[in-house]
Amino acid sequence: MYTAVIIEDDPIITRLNARYIDLDPRFTVVKTFSSANPALVYLQNHAVDLIVLDVFMPQMNGSELLHILRVKGVNADVIMVTSANDAETVQTMMRLGIIDYLVKPFAYERFQLALEHFCQRRQAIQNGTIDQSLLDRALFSDAHGNLAASTAAPPKGLQAQTLERIERYLRSKPEEAHTSDDIASQVGLSVVTVRRYMNYLSEQHIVESEMNYSTGGRPCIVYRCLPEQG
Repeated sequence: MYTAVIIEDDPIITRLNARYIDLDPRFTVVKTFSSANPALVYLQNHAVDLIVLDVFMPQMNGSELLHILRVKGVNADVIMVTSANDAETVQTMMRLGIIDYLVKPFAYERFQLALEHFCQRRQAIQNGTIDQSLLDRALFSDAHGNLAASTAAPPKGLQAQTLERIERYLRSKPEEAHTSDDIASQVGLSVVTVRRYMNYLSEQHIVESEMNYSTGGRPCIVYRCLPEQG
């Protein structure tokens, strides 16, 4: 299981990020911090896999904290979750080796894509060997975690029969928009599992996805099956 630390001065966002991470069984949140200095002390003495980091915080900002962490040899992967969307901040954080950048507000599905990207990177270099297909996914995914069709390959753990079952259900209702929750209830899988398969089907241009803001609550991604080629 991957360990995660959240560094965020807004307690509401901290709780939201922690809830999103806890929904993924591959991760556990081991610590949260509302300011940079105690986080710096902790991370110098405790190895973690992932840091979810804000930019605007008391004591020092996220950019300054990450720079110090890198100087001190803390090499945990970092996902930025922040309202800072200026080009200078984004470029600075990218130079410091972040793996993803989420601008508030965002939907859970986008956060899950960031976690999936992290796992792909880790899988690509596990056991000291390089698997080219996983490496391609880690290095060439875009800001949404998608790959060009020429490099896409099923992630480790996806089952052909399950893919076929999901696609068969979607093609039985080609005009309808489906959420991950809808699909999960129809095919008998967990929502987290369905999201992984839907990410792959989107990458392969088997389905298209769009954000639905008309739910009256939290926005969600809906999927529609694309016409079969040929």
